[in-house]
Amino acid sequence: MSRTSFHFTSESVSEGHPDKVADQISDAVVDFFLARDPEARVACETLTTTNRVVLAGEIRGKGVWNGDKDDWEPGVAEEIEAIVRKVVRDIGYEQDGFHWESLKFKNHLHGQSADIAVGVDATETKDEGAGDQGIMFGYASNETPELMPATLAYSHSILKKLADLRHAGGTILEPDAKSQVTLFYENGKPVRATSIVVSTQHAKGKTQAEVAAVVKPVVEAVLPKGFITNETVWHINPTGIFEIGGPDGDSGLTGRKIIVDTYGGAAPHGGGAFSGKDPTKVDRSAAYAARYLAKNVVASGLADRCTIQLSYAIGVAEPQSVHVDLHGTGRIDEAVLERELPAMIGGATPRAIRQHLGLNRPIYARTAAYGHFGRDAQTDGGFSWEKTDLVDRLKALV
Repeated sequence: MSRTSFHFTSESVSEGHPDKVADQISDAVVDFFLARDPEARVACETLTTTNRVVLAGEIRGKGVWNGDKDDWEPGVAEEIEAIVRKVVRDIGYEQDGFHWESLKFKNHLHGQSADIAVGVDATETKDEGAGDQGIMFGYASNETPELMPATLAYSHSILKKLADLRHAGGTILEPDAKSQVTLFYENGKPVRATSIVVSTQHAKGKTQAEVAAVVKPVVEAVLPKGFITNETVWHINPTGIFEIGGPDGDSGLTGRKIIVDTYGGAAPHGGGAFSGKDPTKVDRSAAYAARYLAKNVVASGLADRCTIQLSYAIGVAEPQSVHVDLHGTGRIDEAVLERELPAMIGGATPRAIRQHLGLNRPIYARTAAYGHFGRDAQTDGGFSWEKTDLVDRLKALV
Protein backbone atom coordinates (compact mmCIF):
# COMPACT_ATOMS: atom_id res chain seq x y z
CA MET A 1 0.00 0.00 0.00
CA SER A 2 1.41 3.40 -0.98
CA ARG A 3 1.88 6.04 1.72
CA THR A 4 -0.18 9.20 1.55
CA SER A 5 1.57 11.23 4.28
CA PHE A 6 5.34 11.73 4.06
CA HIS A 7 8.22 14.18 3.64
CA PHE A 8 9.87 14.60 0.23
CA THR A 9 12.83 16.71 -0.87
CA SER A 10 14.17 17.99 -4.20
CA GLU A 11 17.11 20.25 -5.00
CA SER A 12 18.06 22.61 -7.80
CA VAL A 13 21.22 24.42 -8.83
CA SER A 14 21.58 27.82 -10.47
CA GLU A 15 22.87 28.77 -13.90
CA GLY A 16 26.18 29.66 -12.23
CA HIS A 17 26.75 26.24 -10.70
CA PRO A 18 29.87 24.77 -12.36
CA ASP A 19 28.00 21.76 -13.77
CA LYS A 20 25.29 24.03 -15.16
CA VAL A 21 27.89 26.31 -16.74
CA ALA A 22 29.12 23.18 -18.55
CA ASP A 23 25.57 22.19 -19.58
CA GLN A 24 24.83 25.65 -20.97
CA ILE A 25 28.03 25.71 -23.00
CA SER A 26 27.36 22.24 -24.41
CA ASP A 27 23.81 23.16 -25.43
CA ALA A 28 24.95 26.45 -26.95
CA VAL A 29 27.25 24.37 -29.16
CA VAL A 30 24.31 22.11 -30.09
CA ASP A 31 22.27 25.18 -31.07
CA PHE A 32 25.14 26.52 -33.17
CA PHE A 33 25.29 23.28 -35.16
CA LEU A 34 21.53 22.94 -35.60
CA ALA A 35 21.18 26.54 -36.75
CA ARG A 36 23.53 25.72 -39.63
CA ASP A 37 22.44 22.14 -40.29
CA PRO A 38 19.17 20.77 -38.82
CA GLU A 39 20.51 17.25 -39.39
CA ALA A 40 23.78 17.90 -37.53
CA ARG A 41 25.12 15.33 -35.12
CA VAL A 42 26.56 16.64 -31.85
CA ALA A 43 27.78 15.02 -28.66
CA CYS A 44 29.58 17.83 -26.85
CA GLU A 45 31.01 17.45 -23.36
CA THR A 46 32.31 20.46 -21.45
CA LEU A 47 34.74 20.67 -18.53
CA THR A 48 34.91 23.87 -16.49
CA THR A 49 37.49 24.64 -13.81
CA THR A 50 39.52 27.60 -12.58
CA ASN A 51 39.78 29.97 -15.56
CA ARG A 52 39.54 27.12 -18.05
CA VAL A 53 36.93 25.58 -20.39
CA VAL A 54 37.57 22.41 -22.40
CA LEU A 55 35.28 20.89 -25.06
CA ALA A 56 35.40 17.25 -26.19
CA GLY A 57 33.14 14.95 -28.16
CA GLU A 58 32.09 14.03 -31.67
CA ILE A 59 30.36 16.12 -34.30
CA ARG A 60 29.08 16.26 -37.86
CA GLY A 61 27.40 19.14 -39.64
CA LYS A 62 27.24 20.83 -43.02
CA GLY A 63 28.85 24.24 -42.99
CA VAL A 64 30.53 23.50 -39.65
CA TRP A 65 32.72 20.42 -39.89
CA ASN A 66 34.40 19.51 -43.17
CA GLY A 67 34.09 15.74 -43.36
CA ASP A 68 36.46 15.45 -46.32
CA LYS A 69 39.26 17.26 -44.53
CA ASP A 70 38.13 16.18 -41.06
CA ASP A 71 38.45 19.75 -39.84
CA TRP A 72 36.47 22.90 -39.09
CA GLU A 73 35.09 24.99 -41.90
CA PRO A 74 36.91 28.36 -42.09
CA GLY A 75 36.13 30.65 -39.15
CA VAL A 76 33.93 28.16 -37.31
CA ALA A 77 36.41 27.27 -34.56
CA GLU A 78 36.67 30.96 -33.71
CA GLU A 79 32.87 31.27 -33.64
CA ILE A 80 32.59 28.39 -31.19
CA GLU A 81 35.13 29.97 -28.86
CA ALA A 82 33.16 33.22 -29.02
CA ILE A 83 29.96 31.32 -28.15
CA VAL A 84 31.64 29.73 -25.12
CA ARG A 85 32.84 33.09 -23.83
CA LYS A 86 29.41 34.66 -24.39
CA VAL A 87 27.72 31.93 -22.32
CA VAL A 88 30.09 32.59 -19.42
CA ARG A 89 29.64 36.35 -19.76
CA ASP A 90 25.84 36.13 -19.87
CA ILE A 91 25.82 34.02 -16.69
CA GLY A 92 27.78 36.81 -15.04
CA TYR A 93 31.27 35.45 -14.38
CA GLU A 94 33.82 38.24 -14.22
CA GLN A 95 35.82 36.95 -11.27
CA ASP A 96 39.54 36.50 -10.78
CA GLY A 97 39.17 32.72 -10.79
CA PHE A 98 36.70 32.51 -13.69
CA HIS A 99 36.30 35.34 -16.18
CA TRP A 100 34.70 35.10 -19.60
CA GLU A 101 37.39 37.21 -21.22
CA SER A 102 40.56 35.76 -19.68
CA LEU A 103 39.70 32.05 -19.30
CA LYS A 104 41.81 29.57 -21.27
CA PHE A 105 39.86 27.61 -23.88
CA LYS A 106 40.57 24.29 -25.60
CA ASN A 107 38.42 22.66 -28.29
CA HIS A 108 38.86 18.89 -28.71
CA LEU A 109 35.66 18.16 -30.66
CA HIS A 110 36.23 15.73 -33.54
CA GLY A 111 34.36 13.96 -36.33
CA GLN A 112 31.60 11.45 -35.53
CA SER A 113 32.52 7.78 -35.48
CA ALA A 114 31.57 6.05 -38.74
CA ASP A 115 30.46 3.01 -36.72
CA ILE A 116 27.86 5.11 -34.91
CA ALA A 117 26.77 6.97 -38.03
CA VAL A 118 25.99 3.79 -39.96
CA GLY A 119 23.59 2.64 -37.25
CA VAL A 120 21.82 5.95 -36.81
CA ASP A 121 21.48 7.33 -40.34
CA ALA A 122 18.46 6.41 -42.43
CA THR A 123 18.82 4.72 -45.84
CA GLU A 124 16.42 3.83 -48.65
CA THR A 125 15.63 0.55 -46.90
CA LYS A 126 16.07 1.43 -43.21
CA ASP A 127 14.56 4.11 -40.99
CA GLU A 128 16.78 6.22 -38.78
CA GLY A 129 17.87 4.14 -35.81
CA ALA A 130 18.38 5.09 -32.19
CA GLY A 131 21.81 6.53 -31.45
CA ASP A 132 22.32 4.16 -28.55
CA GLN A 133 20.57 1.63 -26.39
CA GLY A 134 18.93 2.88 -23.22
CA ILE A 135 15.85 3.55 -21.15
CA MET A 136 14.11 6.91 -20.83
CA PHE A 137 11.41 8.07 -18.42
CA GLY A 138 8.76 10.74 -18.49
CA TYR A 139 6.63 11.85 -15.55
CA ALA A 140 3.81 14.21 -14.66
CA SER A 141 1.86 14.95 -11.49
CA ASN A 142 -1.11 17.23 -10.88
CA GLU A 143 0.35 18.67 -7.66
CA THR A 144 1.39 21.89 -9.44
CA PRO A 145 -0.05 23.85 -12.40
CA GLU A 146 3.04 22.87 -14.41
CA LEU A 147 2.21 19.20 -13.69
CA MET A 148 5.58 18.81 -11.98
CA PRO A 149 6.68 17.67 -8.51
CA ALA A 150 6.16 20.63 -6.18
CA THR A 151 9.49 20.21 -4.38
CA LEU A 152 11.41 20.60 -7.64
CA ALA A 153 9.20 23.33 -9.10
CA TYR A 154 9.74 25.51 -6.02
CA SER A 155 13.47 24.73 -5.88
CA HIS A 156 13.87 25.87 -9.50
CA SER A 157 11.73 28.96 -9.00
CA ILE A 158 13.68 30.15 -5.95
CA LEU A 159 16.96 30.11 -7.86
CA LYS A 160 15.49 31.62 -11.02
CA LYS A 161 14.10 34.57 -9.06
CA LEU A 162 17.42 35.05 -7.23
CA ALA A 163 19.18 35.05 -10.61
CA ASP A 164 16.72 37.61 -11.94
CA LEU A 165 17.52 39.84 -8.95
CA ARG A 166 21.24 39.44 -9.59
CA HIS A 167 20.96 40.23 -13.30
CA ALA A 168 18.91 43.33 -12.47
CA GLY A 169 21.89 44.60 -10.46
CA GLY A 170 22.32 46.13 -7.04
CA THR A 171 22.40 42.92 -4.98
CA ILE A 172 25.13 41.09 -3.09
CA LEU A 173 24.48 37.85 -4.97
CA GLU A 174 26.98 36.08 -7.24
CA PRO A 175 26.17 33.41 -9.87
CA ASP A 176 26.70 30.09 -8.04
CA ALA A 177 23.79 28.85 -5.91
CA LYS A 178 21.86 25.78 -4.78
CA SER A 179 18.43 25.31 -3.27
CA GLN A 180 16.61 22.44 -1.55
CA VAL A 181 12.97 22.25 -0.53
CA THR A 182 11.43 19.66 1.78
CA LEU A 183 7.64 19.48 1.83
CA PHE A 184 5.24 17.49 3.95
CA TYR A 185 2.61 15.64 1.94
CA GLU A 186 -0.77 14.93 3.48
CA ASN A 187 -3.15 12.61 1.65
CA GLY A 188 -0.71 12.69 -1.23
CA LYS A 189 -0.70 16.49 -1.59
CA PRO A 190 1.98 18.99 -0.46
CA VAL A 191 0.72 21.12 2.42
CA ARG A 192 3.71 22.81 4.08
CA ALA A 193 7.47 23.31 3.95
CA THR A 194 9.39 21.66 6.74
CA SER A 195 12.88 22.66 5.57
CA ILE A 196 14.38 25.23 3.21
CA VAL A 197 18.06 25.17 2.22
CA VAL A 198 19.63 27.90 0.07
CA SER A 199 23.36 28.33 -0.43
CA THR A 200 24.33 31.24 -2.63
CA GLN A 201 27.64 32.78 -3.56
CA HIS A 202 27.88 36.38 -2.43
CA ALA A 203 30.07 39.44 -2.67
CA LYS A 204 33.15 39.58 -0.48
CA GLY A 205 32.71 40.66 3.11
CA LYS A 206 28.95 40.05 3.29
CA THR A 207 27.49 38.26 6.29
CA GLN A 208 25.16 35.31 6.57
CA ALA A 209 22.47 37.63 7.90
CA GLU A 210 22.82 39.95 4.90
CA VAL A 211 22.42 37.02 2.52
CA ALA A 212 19.38 35.77 4.44
CA ALA A 213 17.77 39.20 4.16
CA VAL A 214 17.88 38.83 0.36
CA VAL A 215 16.96 35.15 0.15
CA LYS A 216 14.08 34.80 2.62
CA PRO A 217 11.65 37.19 0.91
CA VAL A 218 12.23 35.39 -2.41
CA VAL A 219 11.47 31.98 -0.88
CA GLU A 220 8.38 33.30 0.85
CA ALA A 221 7.13 34.77 -2.43
CA VAL A 222 7.68 31.50 -4.32
CA LEU A 223 5.97 29.06 -1.96
CA PRO A 224 2.17 29.05 -1.70
CA LYS A 225 0.64 31.03 1.11
CA GLY A 226 0.67 29.05 4.34
CA PHE A 227 3.49 26.70 3.33
CA ILE A 228 6.02 28.59 5.44
CA THR A 229 5.18 28.15 9.14
CA ASN A 230 6.83 28.85 12.48
CA GLU A 231 8.11 25.26 12.35
CA THR A 232 9.85 25.61 8.98
CA VAL A 233 13.58 25.06 9.43
CA TRP A 234 15.81 27.47 7.48
CA HIS A 235 19.40 26.83 6.39
CA ILE A 236 20.70 29.83 4.42
CA ASN A 237 24.42 29.60 3.63
CA PRO A 238 24.84 27.17 6.54
CA THR A 239 28.64 27.17 6.20
CA GLY A 240 28.61 30.93 6.83
CA ILE A 241 30.77 32.16 3.93
CA PHE A 242 30.36 31.44 0.22
CA GLU A 243 32.62 33.87 -1.63
CA ILE A 244 34.55 31.44 -3.87
CA GLY A 245 32.11 29.75 -6.21
CA GLY A 246 31.48 28.52 -9.72
CA PRO A 247 34.22 26.70 -11.64
CA ASP A 248 36.83 28.41 -9.47
CA GLY A 249 35.40 26.71 -6.39
CA ASP A 250 34.72 23.31 -7.98
CA SER A 251 35.05 21.77 -11.42
CA GLY A 252 31.98 21.33 -13.60
CA LEU A 253 31.04 18.67 -16.16
CA THR A 254 28.20 18.30 -18.62
CA GLY A 255 25.46 15.94 -17.50
CA ARG A 256 26.10 15.70 -13.76
CA LYS A 257 22.77 17.24 -12.72
CA ILE A 258 20.35 14.85 -14.43
CA ILE A 259 17.96 14.65 -11.46
CA VAL A 260 17.79 18.45 -11.28
CA ASP A 261 17.14 18.46 -15.03
CA THR A 262 14.21 16.05 -14.77
CA TYR A 263 11.92 15.37 -11.79
CA GLY A 264 13.91 15.97 -8.64
CA GLY A 265 13.92 12.31 -7.67
CA ALA A 266 10.14 11.94 -7.79
CA ALA A 267 10.40 9.65 -10.82
CA PRO A 268 12.96 7.16 -12.17
CA HIS A 269 15.79 8.25 -14.44
CA GLY A 270 17.37 6.13 -17.15
CA GLY A 271 20.82 7.60 -16.51
CA GLY A 272 21.40 9.48 -19.76
CA ALA A 273 22.06 13.21 -19.70
CA PHE A 274 20.40 15.64 -22.14
CA SER A 275 22.72 18.61 -22.60
CA GLY A 276 25.26 18.57 -25.40
CA LYS A 277 23.29 16.06 -27.47
CA ASP A 278 21.47 16.66 -30.73
CA PRO A 279 17.89 15.31 -30.88
CA THR A 280 18.80 12.10 -32.73
CA LYS A 281 20.12 10.95 -29.37
CA VAL A 282 17.19 9.21 -27.66
CA ASP A 283 18.63 10.07 -24.25
CA ARG A 284 17.28 13.51 -25.04
CA SER A 285 14.46 13.17 -27.59
CA ALA A 286 12.80 10.07 -26.14
CA ALA A 287 12.92 11.54 -22.63
CA TYR A 288 11.19 14.63 -24.02
CA ALA A 289 8.62 12.40 -25.76
CA ALA A 290 7.96 10.45 -22.57
CA ARG A 291 7.38 13.68 -20.63
CA TYR A 292 5.09 14.94 -23.41
CA LEU A 293 2.97 11.80 -23.29
CA ALA A 294 2.87 11.62 -19.48
CA LYS A 295 1.92 15.30 -19.20
CA ASN A 296 -0.92 14.87 -21.67
CA VAL A 297 -2.24 11.86 -19.76
CA VAL A 298 -2.40 13.88 -16.53
CA ALA A 299 -3.69 17.03 -18.26
CA SER A 300 -6.53 14.97 -19.78
CA GLY A 301 -7.66 13.88 -16.32
CA LEU A 302 -6.97 10.20 -16.96
CA ALA A 303 -4.63 10.04 -13.94
CA ASP A 304 -3.24 12.18 -11.12
CA ARG A 305 0.27 10.84 -11.73
CA CYS A 306 1.86 9.12 -14.69
CA THR A 307 5.27 7.58 -15.35
CA ILE A 308 6.19 6.37 -18.83
CA GLN A 309 9.25 4.32 -19.76
CA LEU A 310 10.55 3.95 -23.31
CA SER A 311 13.49 1.74 -24.29
CA TYR A 312 15.63 1.56 -27.43
CA ALA A 313 18.39 -0.48 -29.12
CA ILE A 314 21.19 1.18 -31.06
CA GLY A 315 20.50 1.30 -34.78
CA VAL A 316 16.87 0.16 -34.33
CA ALA A 317 14.02 2.60 -34.94
CA GLU A 318 11.13 1.08 -33.00
CA PRO A 319 11.09 1.26 -29.20
CA GLN A 320 11.82 -2.06 -27.53
CA SER A 321 9.17 -1.47 -24.90
CA VAL A 322 6.57 1.03 -23.70
CA HIS A 323 5.54 0.92 -20.05
CA VAL A 324 2.90 3.09 -18.37
CA ASP A 325 2.41 3.37 -14.59
CA LEU A 326 -0.49 5.47 -13.29
CA HIS A 327 0.45 4.83 -9.65
CA GLY A 328 -3.04 3.64 -8.72
CA THR A 329 -4.58 6.95 -9.75
CA GLY A 330 -5.71 6.00 -13.25
CA ARG A 331 -9.14 6.16 -14.81
CA ILE A 332 -8.09 4.07 -17.80
CA ASP A 333 -6.39 0.72 -18.29
CA GLU A 334 -2.62 1.24 -18.50
CA ALA A 335 -2.41 -1.39 -21.24
CA VAL A 336 -4.66 0.77 -23.42
CA LEU A 337 -2.25 3.69 -23.05
CA GLU A 338 0.74 1.46 -23.79
CA ARG A 339 -0.93 0.54 -27.08
CA GLU A 340 -2.30 3.95 -28.06
CA LEU A 341 0.31 6.49 -26.92
CA PRO A 342 3.13 5.52 -29.32
CA ALA A 343 0.75 5.80 -32.28
CA MET A 344 -0.02 9.40 -31.28
CA ILE A 345 3.60 10.32 -32.02
CA GLY A 346 4.14 8.24 -35.14
CA GLY A 347 5.27 5.05 -33.43
CA ALA A 348 7.77 6.75 -31.11
CA THR A 349 10.71 6.15 -33.46
CA PRO A 350 13.58 8.65 -33.19
CA ARG A 351 12.63 10.29 -36.50
CA ALA A 352 8.91 10.44 -35.62
CA ILE A 353 9.64 12.02 -32.24
CA ARG A 354 11.85 14.68 -33.81
CA GLN A 355 9.25 15.48 -36.43
CA HIS A 356 6.26 15.50 -34.07
CA LEU A 357 7.95 17.77 -31.53
CA GLY A 358 9.95 19.82 -34.06
CA LEU A 359 13.25 19.08 -32.34
CA ASN A 360 15.66 19.82 -35.21
CA ARG A 361 15.98 23.47 -34.18
CA PRO A 362 18.38 25.56 -32.11
CA ILE A 363 16.19 25.48 -28.99
CA TYR A 364 18.38 23.80 -26.40
CA ALA A 365 20.57 26.39 -24.65
CA ARG A 366 17.47 27.67 -22.84
CA THR A 367 16.81 24.20 -21.39
CA ALA A 368 20.18 23.87 -19.67
CA ALA A 369 19.30 25.71 -16.44
CA TYR A 370 16.21 25.52 -14.19
CA GLY A 371 14.92 22.26 -15.64
CA HIS A 372 13.98 20.77 -18.99
CA PHE A 373 10.39 20.22 -17.88
CA GLY A 374 7.62 22.28 -16.33
CA ARG A 375 8.32 25.21 -18.66
CA ASP A 376 5.98 26.98 -21.08
CA ALA A 377 5.91 25.85 -24.71
CA GLN A 378 7.27 28.71 -26.83
CA THR A 379 6.22 30.06 -30.20
CA ASP A 380 9.57 29.25 -31.86
CA GLY A 381 9.28 25.57 -30.90
CA GLY A 382 11.14 25.72 -27.60
CA PHE A 383 9.80 23.32 -24.95
CA SER A 384 7.41 21.80 -27.51
CA TRP A 385 7.25 18.70 -25.29
CA GLU A 386 5.29 20.77 -22.75
CA LYS A 387 2.29 21.16 -25.07
CA THR A 388 -0.96 19.46 -24.07
CA ASP A 389 -2.38 19.03 -27.56
CA LEU A 390 -3.18 15.33 -27.15
CA VAL A 391 -5.79 15.88 -24.44
CA ASP A 392 -8.86 15.52 -26.66
CA ARG A 393 -7.56 12.34 -28.28
CA LEU A 394 -6.80 10.84 -24.89
CA LYS A 395 -10.20 11.73 -23.46
CA ALA A 396 -11.77 9.93 -26.41
CA LEU A 397 -10.19 6.67 -25.25
CA VAL A 398 -12.58 6.39 -22.29
